[in-house]
Amino acid sequence: MAGTKKNTKGKGKSSPKEKVLDAFKSVWAYSLFTEFDVSLFLLGKHFRLYEKMGAHLCTVNQVAGTYFAVWAPNAQQVAVMGNFNGWSRESHPLNKRWDESGIWEGFIPHVAKGEIYKYYLKGFDGSDIEKGDPYALRWEHPPQKASIVWDVDYSWKDKAWLRKRPKLNALNQPISVYELHLGSWQRDPSNPERVLSYGEIANTLVPYILEMGFTHVELMPIMEYPYYPSWGYQVTGYFAASSRHGAPQDLMYLIDQLHQHHIAVILDWVPSHFPGDANGLFNFDGTHLFEHADMRKGFHPDWKSYIFNYDRNEVRSFLISNALFWLEKYHADGLRVDAVASMLYFDFSRTPEEAGTNAYGGSENLGAISFLKDLNEAVYGNYQGVQTIAEESSTFDGVTRPVFAGGLGFGMKWMMGWMNDTLKYFKNDPINRKYHHHQLTFSISYAFSENFMLPFSHDEVVHGKSSMIYKMPGDEWQKFANLRALYAYMFTHPGTKLLFMGNEFAQTNEWNFNESLNWDLLQYAPHAGMQKLVKALNRLYRSEPALYQYHFSYEGFEWINADDMDQSVFTYCRKGSKPKDTLLVVLNLTPVYRENFRVGVPAKGKWKEIFNTDASEFYGSDQLNPKAIATENIDCNHRKQSIAINLPPLGAAIFKKETGADAKKNT
Repeated sequence: MAGTKKNTKGKGKSSPKEKVLDAFKSVWAYSLFTEFDVSLFLLGKHFRLYEKMGAHLCTVNQVAGTYFAVWAPNAQQVAVMGNFNGWSRESHPLNKRWDESGIWEGFIPHVAKGEIYKYYLKGFDGSDIEKGDPYALRWEHPPQKASIVWDVDYSWKDKAWLRKRPKLNALNQPISVYELHLGSWQRDPSNPERVLSYGEIANTLVPYILEMGFTHVELMPIMEYPYYPSWGYQVTGYFAASSRHGAPQDLMYLIDQLHQHHIAVILDWVPSHFPGDANGLFNFDGTHLFEHADMRKGFHPDWKSYIFNYDRNEVRSFLISNALFWLEKYHADGLRVDAVASMLYFDFSRTPEEAGTNAYGGSENLGAISFLKDLNEAVYGNYQGVQTIAEESSTFDGVTRPVFAGGLGFGMKWMMGWMNDTLKYFKNDPINRKYHHHQLTFSISYAFSENFMLPFSHDEVVHGKSSMIYKMPGDEWQKFANLRALYAYMFTHPGTKLLFMGNEFAQTNEWNFNESLNWDLLQYAPHAGMQKLVKALNRLYRSEPALYQYHFSYEGFEWINADDMDQSVFTYCRKGSKPKDTLLVVLNLTPVYRENFRVGVPAKGKWKEIFNTDASEFYGSDQLNPKAIATENIDCNHRKQSIAINLPPLGAAIFKKETGADAKKNT
């Protein structure tokens, strides 16, 4: 085929280096793009660009090699440089398409899987630029920053999971998420500096999640990123699994193993900003190509990073293609979308003088709003049983409302207000909690305005905020009792659940991304008891329909007493579709043990305690209600029927009405 060739005739013998270069010298005119592909790309509607852009192993005219395609509309010249051509900037120039796409492309014979490469671009301003491939499937291990020719071929064994996923990952099912950072969940015990591979993590993570009873894992960003302290939130390789833990197929193995054990996988995804890394997206072809040119809209002052230009169609195609790539090629079951509030508003973390405005003078980023709607329509329109989750902290209306009804279309939204109010309340000394009673009751007033997920995430245990256990007041016993009560409150509050790694056994140190969790703490009874509590809460959550059937509806919740501020007692019911599933929850958030505490109940009969955070197995004082308690015709809490219970100190007790065989057996 036609290509670009240099005159290789000359005097004397060629050197070994020249012979290598000669074997790879030509760039053939070849394209994977159709006119329809290009038109979709320019309209911002091509959502599978990973099938066209980047480096693709293929065979042309019976010759094996690699096809390259990159978007750089303002570059004067683009070439592929790598090991195969001695990192020459001139020997393998790509051809710019004749249309308006701004795509440079070409087929290079004999470039095989594993070849290391970059793009050389002569910028719009004449500058010399070297960039990694925005669509590369693999990158070198940092601090090396070149791209690697690779594929995403893998023999999946999770068909049974994918078939059941639409039911198991639905919004009316229990969703208990274990959030983890792969580099610090566990380290090599013999060499704490070494992070584990995806395969090594699979060997220990899968049985641990099964033992603990979580339904989902959420992986903090595993897309390639150069700066380790960014935790993965400063991405350069959006289509590449982080090489710190192995090859793309190794991450697929980890996900496959989780799926084979019916554990769903959520990936943390960052379409909100990217770093100004020299090898990344910033100033890609000498112009503000991916980022907004107006730095009032294109630069994030908090993270010193650059904001995507959501008004640009090609950028929207890039981002939505990336979301679908992880769902398609890595079988992800959901995407947690980071920093959505920063995308929605130009004045996020800015003064009015520093912020840009939209065409109407407002602060809303209309391009981002449109992009998020397109994203969710594409995700839910193409995949069954997946979820998108917004980390969104503003009061923007309709984040989880369907797009057709005027919303952004997310499946769930983090309930940041609940998290902040709850932690503020629990930090108070119990003697003062009566003055802050509303901080726990307030959340129900808006709990059903969105599909909320309750998060105790990594953000709450870093940067001097202290670990969860040390947010709690009192001596050691009270700290652990408070935290047990907090988790019981979380698991019985409407909404899905998310708990960061280490929180489940009361890690004492703040999270350190450079170290393993302190698993040795489990040799101590308080920490082992906390782990057992979380395990039991997951089991309770998954087995009681009242705790998950109406996650997001007022039908699933009823206050029994929201006003007992003097005693700091909260009483409420969680309800499922059947009356027999109703649970009665009583929280006592002072260290006072209350005997014969009377509580109104929704139905006559015998109520049995099915859970108590004060059980000795959880390192509690064992102030339980061992026998079913019959209702009495005594008015209480505006109910005609009531029971008298023993209320544990700094604890939660959960009751369920006996029915059928259980009631007869205990008569």
